Amino acid sequence: MLDSEEVLSGNPTVEEPRTARPTEKSISLSASWKAVIQTVIDPFVKYTTAMLGKPLPILGSSLSSCTAHCQEQKVTNILCLFLDRNCDCSTLPQTLISHGLFPTAPSQPRMAVSVELLSFYRALFERSCDAINALAAALNTYYSRRGFRVTNQKGTTVKEPFRRGLSQAVQWYAILQAEVDKQVDNILQHCRRLVKLSAIKSCSLHPTSCESPSTLQEPVSQGSCAEVLIQRCPACFGGVSFGTPLDKGGDIHVAMDGNFHHRHRRSAGISPLFYEPSYFLPKAQVDAVGRHIDQARRRPSKRSRSVVPDEAIDQCEASYEAADGQKQKASTDGFDDTGLMALICRHDIPLFFANIDTPGEQQKYSVALIQHLFSLLPRQANVVVLYDVGCVLSRSLSRFDILDQALMPRIRFATTAMHAYGHEWACQLVYNPRLISGLGLSDGEGTERLWSRFIKLIGIERVSSRQRRIWLLDRHATAIGYQMRTELGDWIRRRLRKGVHEQGSAAQEVLNNCGVSITELREQWASQRAAQLSIRAHAPAKLKKELDTVLALQADLDTTTRVVQGARATIEKGNVTPDILDALASVERSHTRLVIKAEALYSSLNVHEQFPQLTNVSLDFVRTLLMARDLKINIRKRAIGSFFEWDKLDRAVGGKDKPLVGTKLHQQTCKAIAKRQPALMSAIRKYNTYCEQLSQLHDSSWAIPLPAPLPTKLVDLRNDTSLMEDVWITPSPGKTPAWLQDADVRDGIRALLKHERCLEEQRRLGSEADNMCRWFGNELSAVQVALRQPENGNYHLILRQHLEAILELQERWPTVLCSSSRYTYQARVSIQLADTITGASLPSLNWLTPVVVDDLANNDDDEDILGVTDLLGSDLTDLSLAPEQIALSDILGVGHADDQDDVEGDIETPPPVSFKWKIPHDVEVQAIKPPVIWTPTNGFPRQTFLSGDINILTSPRAQLNDTCINGCATLLYSAFIPTAASCAILSTHDLPRIRFNAEDDTLWRNLSWTRFWEKSIWILPIHRSSPVGHWVLCTIDFRSRQLFLFDSLAEQKPWKNDIKDIMRLICRLSNLATHRLGTTHQDQGGWTAQPVLLEPRQTNGYDCGVWTLAQMAAVLRGYEVTGIEECNISRFRRFLCVLILRIAALG
Repeated sequence: MLDSEEVLSGNPTVEEPRTARPTEKSISLSASWKAVIQTVIDPFVKYTTAMLGKPLPILGSSLSSCTAHCQEQKVTNILCLFLDRNCDCSTLPQTLISHGLFPTAPSQPRMAVSVELLSFYRALFERSCDAINALAAALNTYYSRRGFRVTNQKGTTVKEPFRRGLSQAVQWYAILQAEVDKQVDNILQHCRRLVKLSAIKSCSLHPTSCESPSTLQEPVSQGSCAEVLIQRCPACFGGVSFGTPLDKGGDIHVAMDGNFHHRHRRSAGISPLFYEPSYFLPKAQVDAVGRHIDQARRRPSKRSRSVVPDEAIDQCEASYEAADGQKQKASTDGFDDTGLMALICRHDIPLFFANIDTPGEQQKYSVALIQHLFSLLPRQANVVVLYDVGCVLSRSLSRFDILDQALMPRIRFATTAMHAYGHEWACQLVYNPRLISGLGLSDGEGTERLWSRFIKLIGIERVSSRQRRIWLLDRHATAIGYQMRTELGDWIRRRLRKGVHEQGSAAQEVLNNCGVSITELREQWASQRAAQLSIRAHAPAKLKKELDTVLALQADLDTTTRVVQGARATIEKGNVTPDILDALASVERSHTRLVIKAEALYSSLNVHEQFPQLTNVSLDFVRTLLMARDLKINIRKRAIGSFFEWDKLDRAVGGKDKPLVGTKLHQQTCKAIAKRQPALMSAIRKYNTYCEQLSQLHDSSWAIPLPAPLPTKLVDLRNDTSLMEDVWITPSPGKTPAWLQDADVRDGIRALLKHERCLEEQRRLGSEADNMCRWFGNELSAVQVALRQPENGNYHLILRQHLEAILELQERWPTVLCSSSRYTYQARVSIQLADTITGASLPSLNWLTPVVVDDLANNDDDEDILGVTDLLGSDLTDLSLAPEQIALSDILGVGHADDQDDVEGDIETPPPVSFKWKIPHDVEVQAIKPPVIWTPTNGFPRQTFLSGDINILTSPRAQLNDTCINGCATLLYSAFIPTAASCAILSTHDLPRIRFNAEDDTLWRNLSWTRFWEKSIWILPIHRSSPVGHWVLCTIDFRSRQLFLFDSLAEQKPWKNDIKDIMRLICRLSNLATHRLGTTHQDQGGWTAQPVLLEPRQTNGYDCGVWTLAQMAAVLRGYEVTGIEECNISRFRRFLCVLILRIAALG
């Protein structure tokens, strides 16, 4: 029957999936179980105490717990399941528990399960997942094979005799264990208060022996976190001093993330509430936060001054699904719970969860977790929250009164390290944990590692009842948290070794070799941040949209150009009909119209009005620059999408060495990567073409830095830091900043940031090690006090187990930051403190004689428990790490070459080269002799000298262009035959082709005529466009594996980057010749790079090209360095003019 409104509207009723509600019977059964659990706690504790460390007794056929010898006793027949083989005095469940059996029903059980079997299954669950069906089926098979069959009253075999009862027993046995743990925790909590009061009293009597905040560098305040936080992570929350400024990293680092795989099917139903979770926030609390956010957003937003331009954060918000709370990430048609939101500490230990029951990742879940955390912290504690869309959440909190205003100065947001690379560069400058101060090596990616531990529960969560799903997750979080707390010592040693020590030498080497002081690097980094956070660095959104249109039109132009060129090539090969010529003319007219349309569209953008500082810059240069900038943003988004897909493969189950959950997901991910790669490669090649055009159009007087090309191999692209930076589109007044043009400064800045993050990490690790040692002493004292109190007699053995677990930490937690002697001292003091508080000694306990087994798994090569051997070597005299030993590894680690298809072919890593700034021995200097003129031969391409080129040569103060260099090189080669026959002269365009990642076909087409594979010497002229145009020359000698560097100004620093490109050129060309001709490699082994001049020969700013040709002439004649002096350089210029004029005369 349709509702009247629905009938009027004409829309049929959309029936929602039905949810199974708990029945009265199930509610009554749950209540009965809860009542029974309270009555069996004491028998269970007594049984556990009696059986701890002892073999299981053989039970008779009759069990009784009667203590009054009653005459009338009730008899009940029960099927008992073992692991290895009633009267008014006590209830039936109590009798069963007293004998190590747990009932499968609260009142009239017909079956009981061995407590030992349930304990074993509980331990198995903590390492795997819930598998009741598997266990029930296995028991049925096991008993059937032994000849035991379960039948009904008719004698028919029961198909699944154990599943239902075993499920009830497992569930309520876990509740019983939780109640026992709660009782023990209440005892310990009381004892912790006694220990704390005793410590306060001791401090009042002996104030000099207590920790004082005045001894710390920062103004901090005393206090303590809530006990629930301290117990979950003593390293983070076990401190007693708080108030560290946020710009120094704050006191606590936490991370948040949502996961939409942990869903619950609506059809699985709802069971009665049987468990109070300790990790999950109540739904009412989360919904209340959601209503508060809605009310706050209805009020006018506040004006907030954001460091990051709104344009950048808008782009981040548009790029991330997590920032869109309305985006449906999980279907709600068949699911009532759609995911989880987790809050973890920086050691990946889970703190709290929020159950997501909306389609998207709304801000109410993250805000509720943050509020709950602050409610458990001291009022002075400052917190850094890492969240994949931390920039968006930070802006929302600053615009609206969502959080208590008292909390806002105490919280700082950052993005997670991996997700940071998907944000705008301006956003990264403020929110990337690798770029901002104070965060050390905290990466916020622990949530991903946590989800990998929960992945095995996904399937069973969906078909369990709604309450059982929460119970499963909460139990698993408890087990994971306890294990990770135990492994905190391993975590610190691993972070010291892998995060601090292993990267230290690499970073220090960069700092040592960059030749820039630390002070200057800090100044350059501050200048870079200020410039790139400026609103001038961001093109208006409207201009970006219109540039996208220009780029699309430019792609059409490229397509029609290729069609026209192909048609012309075909026509030139043979006779064609008039119809074909008409069709070609039509295509050419269409191409012309597209060109006119593109020019008109670009002119309509009024770029000079948008950027008045570009008024004096060539319009072609500005257009290419802006299109390169827009294209690079597009490339960055595509590339990061591919990087995330790689990580999806690598971390599907917690690591790249583990198999993916399913072949289907693996195939889908691989197909997505393969599908996107061609478009990404095409965009990168187009961008590199723009870079090459910009280098040709560039005028140094504009003071606009040229963008660097991008690698066309995804592995290299992933490690290229320039990918994250936008193309610079505004002139730099005065001298171009070093962070823009000097690669050494850029490398030094990155190394400096690594260095600083590691210093911060080491300080934080030291503080955390102190917190752990303090917690160890306090917890040990509390357990010692509890064991000495007679009222806790029933729990002595459980408390003794707790004591043994804590004493085990005395072996696992010591590190170089907190030695084992401090833990030994804490253990000794805890006994004295417990004796003082209780006035009693520890009661004696009788234990089984321990069985000692040799640990055959360990050997001499294993890791030292303190991490001392691995971290500092055999010399333990100095346990502190020097600052120069510290660095960090980037979150985007080095990829594997076999993870992606090669784009450039088998390009080997360039061989190592040693750069020595001293003149090599036995350098032969050219003597000045009259040249001999030879006719051009050897297949050199035709050289055309225009009148402008000849005017440059004849002008005494004109700087040579590439036509002059390449043309004169051809003439010099022909002039000095046969001495020059062993040399291959490369073009001035060849090294830029390597820099811009030209294709192999392009390189071969432009270089094969030199027959470089046959020559022992390559001569390479190089043009440096920044800061001013300057010509230099490199002679590549394969016989001695040396690079001879000639610079008429004798500058050392610029050669560092040129040498890297030169070695890439050698590697590329050697591989190219091997693939095309089958020649042997010429570049194997190490190389040495040395200058041929240490003192400048040139004193003016225009003769560098002439000097380069003079050096080339010397090499062609068999010398290492030219003997021409500056007084004779004008004569050499005239000599070059004579060579050209003779060609004209011969022609």
